[in-house]
Amino acid sequence: MISVKLNPKYEKTLQTLLIILTYIMIIFRFLSNEKGRVSPDSIRYLRQSEMFPIIDNTTAPLGYPLFIKFFTIFGLDDFWSSKLVGLLAYTFILIFAYKRKFYFKELIISSALFSFVSIFSFTMSEALTLPFVILFFFTAHQIIKNRISQTQGIFYLTLTLILLLNIRYSALFFCVGSIVFGLIKIGKHYWKSFAISGVLGVGFYGLYKITFIDYFNKDYINSFLEIGLKSTPQLLLELFQGLTTTFNPFIHIADPNGGIINYGIYGIGLLTIIVMVFLFVRTKLTETEKFILIVSLVTIILSYFIQYVYSVNAIDYRLLAPFSIGIWMVFFRKIFQIFDDTTYAIAFMSLATGFVFSWLSKGNYLENRKAITQFLKEEKMMDKELKFFMKDQMDNDGQTAELISTVNPRIYITFKPSDTLKNNTLTRYKVEKKINIKKNNYQ
Repeated sequence: MISVKLNPKYEKTLQTLLIILTYIMIIFRFLSNEKGRVSPDSIRYLRQSEMFPIIDNTTAPLGYPLFIKFFTIFGLDDFWSSKLVGLLAYTFILIFAYKRKFYFKELIISSALFSFVSIFSFTMSEALTLPFVILFFFTAHQIIKNRISQTQGIFYLTLTLILLLNIRYSALFFCVGSIVFGLIKIGKHYWKSFAISGVLGVGFYGLYKITFIDYFNKDYINSFLEIGLKSTPQLLLELFQGLTTTFNPFIHIADPNGGIINYGIYGIGLLTIIVMVFLFVRTKLTETEKFILIVSLVTIILSYFIQYVYSVNAIDYRLLAPFSIGIWMVFFRKIFQIFDDTTYAIAFMSLATGFVFSWLSKGNYLENRKAITQFLKEEKMMDKELKFFMKDQMDNDGQTAELISTVNPRIYITFKPSDTLKNNTLTRYKVEKKINIKKNNYQ
């Protein structure tokens, strides 16, 4: 890669083009997906938003569903509101980083990586988490630079951690990371700010569990605690796959059936990790960069070990997005120091790869949405509470339920065959015998 330094005017034009292309790709990513970039977990978020103030589960905090609910006030349905949240999350990151002169160039590139484009287009809470992670890092930067008092630092850092905890429970890892950094830096003027804020964040989660989670679901912890769910060799393999896809700047999805293409996907990710480690070890790191890297490392380590006692999805780019964005920020700052504005080429290549992938696997969400809407209206199920039968969690029939949830979020998954005898229970066969849903034929 050749080092090129652009005229400030040309660099600004390049940045504007990159931002526009990123917006286009975020929108194209979910419109070209046959079900609008939703997942089984998305059903729960959309239903929580639709049913609020009724609380039907506490599997996740209310932050993300409430953001979705807020934008429905302006006439959007829950699905389109969730997409607006993703776009606004990206917009906030750009505006905040630009106004505060905080890793602006690095965040332009990080956000344009195909993995983060997929996050912003996904109806999942990680998109909303990212702006608050940037706020968390910025607040830490202000504390380290002694630009705010210790009292202010503790207040703002604790507030940011509480906001994160109200979006994702895994934000508890940021609390632990803050404590670890504070303890490592004992003797520095800022160590108490990080240690105390982390402890207060953990304390808030404990209070939240007692007053909210336990009130609505006393068996929450017991239902999710499963010791020995997976063996260590399996977890280590999943960790390797998750890290190498997360830190692959071009493609974040491996073929689940295996194949030679996965060697390339994992290989590029592994090479990127090696380069990251080399740069972080061989170059001088600022205190802010050390904070970002230490906290990010702690959160990733905790994400791995929590799997031994808590039932969660296998580690992948989505789960690691809030924990990896800081590493990307520091990495691209180091790359800029070496290659200057040539670094922007990584973002353009990532967007190009993402476009090819999305085009090859494209569906037509708008057309499928129209078909599902027609079906629900004809069956008089537009506003009714529904059930959808699946054989098990891995049943591909669930994709039809996910598509239905984008039109009628009041849908619950059932695994009881006897429920199929009820009028309000749908199956893939019942739906697709009356309408045609276009599927992704390219995998």
